[in-house]
Amino acid sequence: MFSCKSALLTPAQMAAADSAAIASGISEMALMEAAGSAVANAVGARWGKRPVLVLAGPGNNGGDGFVAARHLRDAGWNVRIALLGSLEQLSGVAARQAALWNDEVLALSVYLLDGTALVVDALFGAGLTRPISGVAAQLLEAVASRGIPVCAIDVPSGLDGASGQPQGVVARADITVTFFRKKPGHVLMPGRLLCGEVILADIGIPDRVLSQIDPAVFENSPVLWMNAYPWPHIDGHKYQRGHVLVVGGATMTGAARLSALASARIGAGLVTVAAPDSSWAIYAAALTSIMVQRVNDVSMLDHLLSDDRKNAVVVGPGAGVSHSTREYVLAVLARKRAVVLDADAISAFAADPQSLFNAIAGPCVLTPHEGEFGRLFNVNGDKLERALMAARRSGAVLVLKGADTIVAAPDGRAVINTNAPPDLATGGTGDVLAGFIAGLVAQGMPAFDAAAAAVWLHGEAAALFGPGLISEDLPQILPRVLRRLKRATRHDIS
Repeated sequence: MFSCKSALLTPAQMAAADSAAIASGISEMALMEAAGSAVANAVGARWGKRPVLVLAGPGNNGGDGFVAARHLRDAGWNVRIALLGSLEQLSGVAARQAALWNDEVLALSVYLLDGTALVVDALFGAGLTRPISGVAAQLLEAVASRGIPVCAIDVPSGLDGASGQPQGVVARADITVTFFRKKPGHVLMPGRLLCGEVILADIGIPDRVLSQIDPAVFENSPVLWMNAYPWPHIDGHKYQRGHVLVVGGATMTGAARLSALASARIGAGLVTVAAPDSSWAIYAAALTSIMVQRVNDVSMLDHLLSDDRKNAVVVGPGAGVSHSTREYVLAVLARKRAVVLDADAISAFAADPQSLFNAIAGPCVLTPHEGEFGRLFNVNGDKLERALMAARRSGAVLVLKGADTIVAAPDGRAVINTNAPPDLATGGTGDVLAGFIAGLVAQGMPAFDAAAAAVWLHGEAAALFGPGLISEDLPQILPRVLRRLKRATRHDIS
């Protein structure tokens, strides 16, 4: 896992990786040379030769800019470099690299943009903790307003590399070149949009330094959970693949049916919908491979749960925000059965979230969108911080949905998902996701791994289907995604 390319490092962790590499005998000058060279190569691969303005800051990000400027100039590009501050204020390897430029260094000015066809943003790196001000802010605002193409080094200046949040003005980059490992800010919104295409460059830092950092946050990828994926075995049978129970609502019957179908499609051996008498016929007529059993109150549900083979339960899709939904959730949790709580099963506890948290004693996955999250959790911070705090507070695996869905575990692990297309923003897709998670948990996959896998498969299926997606399409196209995944090697999917 320490060599996993999916690891996301905070700016502080990346600084620790740099320090560990230098302590191991790798020259800091060599690291900066490799970084700047990688930037120049990325620029050359993306654009044809044109007038370039490199904006250099007073720290090592600016040093990378001097290296990139030198390599571009040596390759025949028309390059100017402008420095925030003076050459005398530079120190360490940044000063040494600036000396190698051996050409004019300009003062920052908006007027330098006249005739500029490409900007290399080397002002500030990912560790900036305050808004950019003064002439640097004016310059970035002008770059953005004129629509000049931008290559950012590390992150676009003004973007918090830990949270993906802008610290004031940020000029959106067309490409961002970063080094060794990405940062959370590259994949969290709106950082993902502001970074453009992120190019991860190898600058010679060995993977072994990660053992000193022990990263806990990763960009979601099959390499993280493939070893735990429950592929069917030739000597297996349906009872070994788990039995999902989906608690269906009385009126919004489509939601529970989507969850049930999704659980079956992802491999659960058996799936049952618990339906009230008033809508039992609707469920029974609409479902073929899914069993339907009558449940009118919590005692009938508890009787169903007395069968230990029903080892994963979904509550919430189409359930309604009601006292009975609360009772159903508490009855399921009391059995310490694996449970996925979605939608109304979350909102039903808005008045007393702690009663829900106190009841969680077995594997539990909560799948809120931002609105539902706010009904349960009063926490501050960026999205990653909030997800991790909520997971710790609740004792559940937390799936905080969105374009940058986060799966967080109570022990501090987290993955950030990046493969979901905007086509997923349509009714019912969350019900399908809940079913995918339950189907994997029922087959024995640990809750955190199951949630991460389900979120990735959900996004991959949506991307494969493309425009025009509706929620029913996701279970239907999932087998194509699974076939591709099964054929892939670990190297192919990492």
